[in-house]
Amino acid sequence: MSELTVRTAPLGGSALVRAAVEGALPTWFPPAPTDVAAWRRRAEEVRRHPGRTDWAERLAPAFAARGAAEARLARAAQGRGIVITTGQQPGLFGGPVYTWSKALSALALADAIEGATGVPTAPVFWAATDDADFGEAAATWVALPGGAAHISLPPPPIAGLPLADVPLGDVREQLATLARAAGSVAHPDPLRLVERAYHSRATVGGAYLALLRGLLEPLGIAVLDASHPLLRARADGLLRRALRRADVLDDALMARAAALREAGFEPQVSPVSGLSLVFERSEDGAKTRVPLPRAEAVADDGQATLSSTVLLRPVVERHLLPTAAYVAGPGELAYFAQVGAVAETLEAEPPLALPRWSCTIIEPHVADLLDRYGLTEDDFREPHAAERTLASTLLPTRVHDALRELRASVERAGVALREAGAPLLPDAVPDGFARRTGEQLDRLERRYRAAVKRAEADVFRDLGTVRGALYPGGVRQERALNLLPTLARHGPGVIDLMLDAARVHAGILVHGAPSAVEARRAAPAEVQL
Repeated sequence: MSELTVRTAPLGGSALVRAAVEGALPTWFPPAPTDVAAWRRRAEEVRRHPGRTDWAERLAPAFAARGAAEARLARAAQGRGIVITTGQQPGLFGGPVYTWSKALSALALADAIEGATGVPTAPVFWAATDDADFGEAAATWVALPGGAAHISLPPPPIAGLPLADVPLGDVREQLATLARAAGSVAHPDPLRLVERAYHSRATVGGAYLALLRGLLEPLGIAVLDASHPLLRARADGLLRRALRRADVLDDALMARAAALREAGFEPQVSPVSGLSLVFERSEDGAKTRVPLPRAEAVADDGQATLSSTVLLRPVVERHLLPTAAYVAGPGELAYFAQVGAVAETLEAEPPLALPRWSCTIIEPHVADLLDRYGLTEDDFREPHAAERTLASTLLPTRVHDALRELRASVERAGVALREAGAPLLPDAVPDGFARRTGEQLDRLERRYRAAVKRAEADVFRDLGTVRGALYPGGVRQERALNLLPTLARHGPGVIDLMLDAARVHAGILVHGAPSAVEARRAAPAEVQL
């Protein structure tokens, strides 16, 4: 039987992302450090920011860090260190694989920087529990024999609520499907953890936060709750500044979008004229974008509860934390071209985004099926392509031709016997023989067809199993599949393999690869459990 394999994969993304990763757009993206000396300078620049010495103490309740995560945060804070951040809005049962790819990328990069420069560096995961995108938070995919299953939550009673406030409700059915996807569980801790986090009294955001902390804190990754009142209070001044400069920000973003289009790129976030970059909470608790005509009044309203939109959030984070770099996925990298315009307009420090490590996990049963049918992961990129290829080999043309030729031969022989043997036997005798032979051929053909149907069912079920593991819902594994069943089957060694590969990517970024593209090419093709 094959071993579990973690393969480093291309990050993907638009032309804008590819150009950003290659360092071809310095006007819109701050230059990334390219060697250890540059990382030392970056760390010193971040540490010089006024008011940064007490960031960990002031935000301690929002971190609520324990164990290894608490110790690493304290070491960074007390040593006037820095942080490497990443983040993600809530996803059901932790969301797709890339939630964990991002977290491990931040850990690997923090380790690489600290090891190379001696500057204490802590990884931080920004859990965007203040986000209100329920559609993305309420669903996940799991791989099952024969295909993938989509698990989802019913819609909330009020649209637009921050996920920290959306009741989770009864999720026993969803948990049962997750457990079914885990199959024969050798390592039950991930499922026990998710059952403790996801209960009827929890919220969507709160359950996500509890699960992340349970899995990430032992690795030394602190998880920051973006909806915590203390964090909101610390960000409030910058949000009100964004409201007071809402018109200028709107102009700047329109100009940046025009510049991107003129250069042949499409802005990742389409500007919406007339709306600010700040949300306020309405009376029913829902989040709404503050219109430009009301921006000044809301900024002056000391009772307004505010939060940031996606283009303002990285600037808020950089304002609150000594962030040397944010580890970003392809969509995030693309919108950081617009984030720079926001930071410049607010006279804030521009955040630096670096590409995260990306992977595909091949479990042993999937590898064995690929080998059995002589297929590769790429054969499943196009929907139904692998099925069409194999279906053409299941019904051999030679069987059809042989049966057709045999029928024709029997018919020809019957005619010949009637013509040649008429004086000896009545026509009914050779005709009866031909009829009985035809019936035997019919039974033979039915047996062939039944065998083919059984083979088709087995093959299509096997291909469905592979497709569900690699491209659930037609989407690449990392962007859709839930990792918890894999962890329950194979244990913490999966995380170790992922981290090993992420360390290669991070190490090359720190020690001087000319670009992240080359870093990815230099990363190991795969590591095995």
